[in-house]
Formats: sequence, C-alpha cells, structure tokens
Amino acid sequence: MRSIAIVCSGGDASGMNPALKRFVEYAIANACTPYFVYDGYEGLIDDRIGEAHYRDVSGILNKGGTVIGSSRSERFMLPKYRTQAALNLKKRHIHMLVVLGGDGSFRGMDTFYKEHRIACCGIPATIDNDIFGTAYTLGVDTALGMIRTAIDAIRDTAASLNRAFVIETMGRECGYLALVSALTSGAELCLVPEIPYDLQRITPRLKQQLQEGRHYFIIIISEGIAHDREAIATWLSNDVGIETRLNVLGHLQRGGNPSVYDRLMAYRFVTYAIDALLNGNNNSVVCYNDHTFSYRNVHDVATTPATVEAELLRLATPLCTLEH
Repeated sequence: MRSIAIVCSGGDASGMNPALKRFVEYAIANACTPYFVYDGYEGLIDDRIGEAHYRDVSGILNKGGTVIGSSRSERFMLPKYRTQAALNLKKRHIHMLVVLGGDGSFRGMDTFYKEHRIACCGIPATIDNDIFGTAYTLGVDTALGMIRTAIDAIRDTAASLNRAFVIETMGRECGYLALVSALTSGAELCLVPEIPYDLQRITPRLKQQLQEGRHYFIIIISEGIAHDREAIATWLSNDVGIETRLNVLGHLQRGGNPSVYDRLMAYRFVTYAIDALLNGNNNSVVCYNDHTFSYRNVHDVATTPATVEAELLRLATPLCTLEH
C-alpha cells in the first residue's frame, strides 16, 4: 500500500479537524496508509509521525483547532532540518504529503519538494483569507461567525452606555475579515489597509450623525492598521466627542466549532488534494474560485501577494471613507 501523510502548519483554523477526518477515510478508501504528523513542521523534524486510524478521527468533526497540533517552525527554514524531516518520512515509505497552512507553510513546502522530491499538495487553511490564487481558505467562515457573535454582544453594551467601540479583527495585512464583518454587522465605519482613510475628513460626518440622534458607534478595524488603534480611539473621544472603548478580539477568532460550510469545504479540499497526489500532481495547492476547484503551482501561490476581490472593495469603500 502507498503511504500518505498530513501536517497542519502555522496558525490553527477551524475546519482542520474535519479535514483530518476526511483525509483518513479517503486515504484508506484509495488503498493508502494514512499518517499524521503531529505539531506541524516541528513534528516532521522531530519524528512525531504516527499511522492514523478511524479511531483517531472519531468524534473530531465538530471540534475547533486541530487534534494533531500545529506550529511555526524556524528550524524548517534550515536545510539540515528539512533533510531530517525527509528522512523521517522516507523511512516509513511516505512519499506524499498534504500540507494545511498559509503562505509561509507553502514556501516551506515548495523548498521541501524541490530538495527531496516528496510529492506535496497544499490546502489553504488560514482565517485571514490572504492566499493568492484562491477566493476561499479553510476556516474563514467559522472565524466570521465568531467575529459576528462578538460584535453583536459588544453592540448591546455600546447601545446601553452610549459609547463607541473600536473592534480589531485579525487578518495581518489583509482586510478581508474586517470588511466582511463590517458590512454584515451594520458597523458605522471600517478601516483597513487596502482603502486609504483620513480621520479628519470623516470627523464631520460622525459628528453630524451624533447630532441627528445616533448615540453609539461600532468601528471595525483590521489588524493591518493596529499601529493606529490607540490613535483611532483617542480621535473618537476627543474629536468626534463620544466615550470610546477598544476591543482586540484576538485568538477567539480562530476557535469555535467548525461551521457547516467549513466542514463541507474541508471535505472537498482534502478530496482534491489526495486526488492530485495520486494522479502525479506533485507540487501544487488546491484553489477554489467561482465555485470550481483547480490547482496552482505552489511557488506562484506562496510568492505572489494576495489581494481582496475588487467587488468587495467597491462595496465597502463608502463604509471606509464615509464618502458617497
């Protein structure tokens, strides 16, 4: 029987556990022996690799995070540790590897394949939705649900106490989570790296809204402008004239039971990944666009900056500038 392994790398994302369940079941259905690599690329280096069975994935579908662990590995950037990782796989006759992760994980995967010719296929799994070539990454829908719940709860307090709340979402340099959350939560303002903003030009409009009866604000900002978060809160208090609180949602966005959509996407992503490897597609990433799955070369995915889709930016621009 052929052997195939799966590893979760980088930040965790809800949907990874459903992916692991599908991986074990689909590998076995295709006469492959499935293996788990525990704790990301660190586990690949340290030989924390074990054969996976049905019992290992029983009852994990509804759990957030990943039961096999993940990591960000600086050692994997060094050739000697990648060589050790390859030896650990080859001694078990594992010549196929599925990688769940983001662009950093894919850069490592690309180098690993080129050096050691272990066939790899990447599944984009990051709540930031910031991977080039795919409109969706595993874990995004669940993260948006967690953000929605948090914003709805904060709104209760904002309305009760006549305050403004600045709520920071994750996303690194990508404003996707903030933009979608702002549009779907009824936020009064959204600030992201992709759309230039001028607080002083926004001030008169917010002050006018207060004069016309609005008594609280929900302001969504992206992690990419976190350096301005304190200045934004001060601006609201001093210039706009409303008592303001700052909420950084942080890692709660990564947790939570995987949504139905993320469970379905996990099932589909893994199916396409294993099919790619079994059909000789040895160094690719599964991408999803326009309701269709395809494969892209991992080097292109890992080295090309991602951008937020133009339509979303167009829809959100008035919310980010308060200009119509």
